[in-house]
Amino acid sequence: MDELKKLKITDPKAALAKAEHYCAYQERAQQEVRDKLYEWGLWPDAVENIIGELISTNFLNEERFAKAYAQGKFNQKGWGKNKIKQGLKFKKVPDVLIKKALQAIPDDDYRLALEAILTKKARTIEEKNNLKRRFKLQQYALGRGFENDLILDILKTSDL
Repeated sequence: MDELKKLKITDPKAALAKAEHYCAYQERAQQEVRDKLYEWGLWPDAVENIIGELISTNFLNEERFAKAYAQGKFNQKGWGKNKIKQGLKFKKVPDVLIKKALQAIPDDDYRLALEAILTKKARTIEEKNNLKRRFKLQQYALGRGFENDLILDILKTSDL
C-alpha cells in the first residue's frame, strides 16, 4: 500500500485527469491542488499549466471555494468570521476573496448562531460569579472565532 501512495505521476495528461477528479470531489483552494501536484512529483512548469487548465475548465474556482468553505465552517462547525478568515488565509486564498466569502454569511444568521452558541455554553458553566461567568462565555466565543464587540453586545443584552 505504501508503494501506491508514493507512486509518482510524470505524465501531465494523467496528472490533469487525476487533478480534475480531485477537484470534482470537493471544492479546493489553488494551493491545495498545487501542493497535491507537487506531491505527485510533477515539475513546476507542469504544475502551473495544470492549474491554469483547471481554472479555465472551471474545475478550480478560488471564489467558489472560499464561499463554500466559509458557509460550511459556519453552518457545520459554528465557526465565527475570524476563525474562518484564518482558515482561508492558511489555504492562501487572496484577501479580496476572503472578504467576499465572509460577506456571503447573512448578518442575522451570524448573530443568531452566536446567541445559540452562547446559550448552549451558558448551560454548562457552573460559575456563580456573574463577571467570571460572562468572561468564560466571552473567551469561549472568541475561541470559536467570533468578534469581541459582537460577543459583548450579545452578553450585555441577554441574561446569560
